[in-house]
Amino acid sequence: MTMKTSWRTASLVASAAAVLALTSACGQDSPPPASSQNVGATAAAGDYGDIGSGAGDAAGGARASSSPSNTAGELNVSTNAELGKVVTDSLGLTLYRFDQDTAEPPASRCEGDCAKTWPPVPADDATAGEGIDESLLGEVTRADGTEQLTVDGWPAYRYVKDVNAGDVKGQGVGGTWYALTPEGKKAQAADRPGLSTRQDPKLGEIVVDRNGMTVYRFMKDEAWPKPVSACTGACLEKWPVVSPVGFEDTKGIQEKGYMTFTRPDGADQQTINCWPIYTFAGDKAAGDTNGQGVGGTWYAVRPDGKPVGAPEK
Repeated sequence: MTMKTSWRTASLVASAAAVLALTSACGQDSPPPASSQNVGATAAAGDYGDIGSGAGDAAGGARASSSPSNTAGELNVSTNAELGKVVTDSLGLTLYRFDQDTAEPPASRCEGDCAKTWPPVPADDATAGEGIDESLLGEVTRADGTEQLTVDGWPAYRYVKDVNAGDVKGQGVGGTWYALTPEGKKAQAADRPGLSTRQDPKLGEIVVDRNGMTVYRFMKDEAWPKPVSACTGACLEKWPVVSPVGFEDTKGIQEKGYMTFTRPDGADQQTINCWPIYTFAGDKAAGDTNGQGVGGTWYAVRPDGKPVGAPEK
């Protein structure tokens, strides 16, 4: 069959007045004395954390020597109790999308070891089953010349740890992998806000994202007079930024200083009390806090933006 590709046009619309007000709020705050900023000790080389090397680890997955079926067959819609409707292949295996890819134009950035953990779904035999809009199916040519299936422009993958029909073990991995909805969007739990808090038995009340993944701060970042992220390049592979979340989609988060800013790479990042926030690729499941204290510079975030357990100078 001939599949068509439909590019999805999405734009983040923000009120200029609100952004100006929030920016001013950050600028008007005077930085607290060094003793009250909880600035961590400067970490040595490798302060971004050591969770392994290679594209597979950077993408948030464990390596595997085997992969699911190399065909897609008839795509269908499966209803997950927590995530709602997700796309599955002919074997009932969940299809995923990667935040570091792009849909306009389609581009896959999962290569090498990453592609062993997240096998690309071939486009050549994919057909639209019940609940799938054929016009949203397309293909993108990968670096190796193979054609990968896209859903509304987003390259589609499977996850090697999904072995049974209906498994969604790849959901939220590394804060960058999400099951695909029939519309090509990220499947997310409908009953959890974009940012909220949970009570951790060791760390107390900390911020989590929609998938329950712990949110962190980098002690080398700045909040005054405006947010500045010191995590760039390879750092971002292990510490993905938290994308903008409207304040109305939060629960228990301090409103003062809640704003977004544009990074040098052009991406928008969320802040809490003007401090840039991130997730950790080393956290594999909701509730993990493997990033806590990494390199003496990464700490879980409280609802007011303060780092949990950071040493004082």
